[in-house]
Amino acid sequence: MKKIFPFLLVFSFFSCAEMQQVLSQMPQTGTTGTIDIANGLKEALNNGITKQVSKLTATDGFYKNEAVKILLPEELRKVDTGLRRIGLSSLADEGLKVLNRAAEDAVKEATPIFVSAVKNMSFTDAKGILLGNDTSTTTYLQNSTSTSLYSKFNPVIKNSFSKVGADKVWANIITKYNSIPLVTKVNPDLTDYVTNQAMNGVFKMVAVEEKNIRNNISARTTPLLQRVFAMQDNK
Repeated sequence: MKKIFPFLLVFSFFSCAEMQQVLSQMPQTGTTGTIDIANGLKEALNNGITKQVSKLTATDGFYKNEAVKILLPEELRKVDTGLRRIGLSSLADEGLKVLNRAAEDAVKEATPIFVSAVKNMSFTDAKGILLGNDTSTTTYLQNSTSTSLYSKFNPVIKNSFSKVGADKVWANIITKYNSIPLVTKVNPDLTDYVTNQAMNGVFKMVAVEEKNIRNNISARTTPLLQRVFAMQDNK
């Protein structure tokens, strides 16, 4: 009787609802808990960075990948047209290429920034994200980290502009365009533009791998990925 008393004493301090809450927070053997799900989602994102984002760092990783190729912003399309009209098509082509070269170089330098962002992510509803659409994990990464990633990625882009010579090419392009009679002069912030476009490219490639893991069991290369994503198969 003495052994039962402590349990009854503890039970008396909790309502049934409170006891249920305590029990629900206790580790459950044989089930996939919130921590496992969150870690599985992070592993999927890291796989996306390792397998897909790395492709962006190669020469033409952006420039010859139509899914992420950086095109001119709307305000500079008139610059492209204007240069071609006066016989400077090669300069216009070079301007577009160096924007993509800057992104390729910058992503190479910035990959650890994205890895760190994934490592430090806190999922508000890991199970809800797991059971969401094919790219819900990547979307969550984009929505929850874009502001902080931008502040870290922007200086890398700026450095890459200088490194690949994009700053000089575009200074020449803008000077020549602004010298054309009767045109409205332009002074675009290309660093800001390429930063946003490069980040969008990274997220697109991460999404490619997430979709692969969700839809192809063979892409789940670790026990954690197999266990976690099996839950979405049965939803």
